[in-house]
Amino acid sequence: MRRVLIVGAGQAGLQLALGLQSHGYDVTVLTDRGADEVRTGRVLSSQCMFDSAMRTERALGLDLWADEAPRIEGVGLSLSGPAAERVVDWVGRLDAYAQSVDQRVKMSAWLEAFAERGGRVELRRVTAADLQHLAGSYDLVLVASGKGALASLFERDHVHSPHDRPQRALSAAYVHGLAPRPEHDFPAVRCNVVPGVGELFVVPALTVSGPCDILLWEAVPGGPADAFDGIRDPAEHLRVMLELMRTFTPWEYDRARSGVELTDAGATLAGRFTPVVRHPVGELPGGGAVLGVADVVVTNDPITGQGANSAARCAAVYLDAILAHGDKPFDRDFQQAAFDAFWETAGPVTVWSNAMLAPPPPHVLDLLVAAGEHQAVADRFANNFDDPADVDRWYLDPAKAAAYLASVRAGN
Repeated sequence: MRRVLIVGAGQAGLQLALGLQSHGYDVTVLTDRGADEVRTGRVLSSQCMFDSAMRTERALGLDLWADEAPRIEGVGLSLSGPAAERVVDWVGRLDAYAQSVDQRVKMSAWLEAFAERGGRVELRRVTAADLQHLAGSYDLVLVASGKGALASLFERDHVHSPHDRPQRALSAAYVHGLAPRPEHDFPAVRCNVVPGVGELFVVPALTVSGPCDILLWEAVPGGPADAFDGIRDPAEHLRVMLELMRTFTPWEYDRARSGVELTDAGATLAGRFTPVVRHPVGELPGGGAVLGVADVVVTNDPITGQGANSAARCAAVYLDAILAHGDKPFDRDFQQAAFDAFWETAGPVTVWSNAMLAPPPPHVLDLLVAAGEHQAVADRFANNFDDPADVDRWYLDPAKAAAYLASVRAGN
């Protein structure tokens, strides 16, 4: 029986651990928090899982909240004008529904399931020196937690990392009490773009206390929505968030007028990080190699909502690679090849995410306006979140965008 060590108990680490476990691998997970601590702690992220990523969970029997989480049937966009009015507003329909499950709910349940099925969970903080000591006891070591010193094991990929500082200041709140939308009859993720200020996302979700909505500000650093540093009181966090909505997205604030409240004491989160791609094979201090997983080696800003989706895809790709490798050594060539297979989907996500962080060029503005006039354009935009590779065929390149719009307007 092959022995595998996974450091980290997030979307990718636990999905991969449970997948390997189901195929008879001897898997150990190292994490610094147990299931109860995760479940009762502060929110870990915002997230929305689209169909292709959820299918990787379903294949392992891990899609445990399909009947509880709100079904997200679309993705919409509003663009704010100079007087805080919507100059663009549309909703595209997804081909298959998406869902958002609070990672406190998901990761605690998965961690418990892994342990109940015989997996070993060790609660400890891990250093590079620890990994050097442990690596000799395992056939393969995977690092699925890039916090702290472990990230330094993986060298920066300068070719695919154009940013050297955070591009957005992030602040999230999980809330109850947001009124239904009057303008359409199906639930959707809404992206509200405020030029020069940032983006406000509103996501229907499931949390520890039931269905809710996630409010996520992606603030331009130094701008008026970059206002959450130093706030420790959750109530003050929500007050500032609602005030920003009142000022910059009054159509969203109108949904909060009847009164919203935080879902629980741990329902807020704020921070910022630099988007970066790292080389996937980490070198241990005394020799030996470890394989980086998901956002340890491909960290994108959440502006395209791909973090959990990419993590799920990474887990699925790595699982297939490990199973196909049989009894052969998990050497550096194997590790690089496994990452290369993941990069086939992670690469387009990185290009798209970096493009969305920049002010929209003229051809993208043309597309966004056209989406309000042609439902087919809005629907294609929405479904890019499930198939990010499609953005290269119509969205990123001015010539391809013009050809696509000409085809739509011609009725083709």
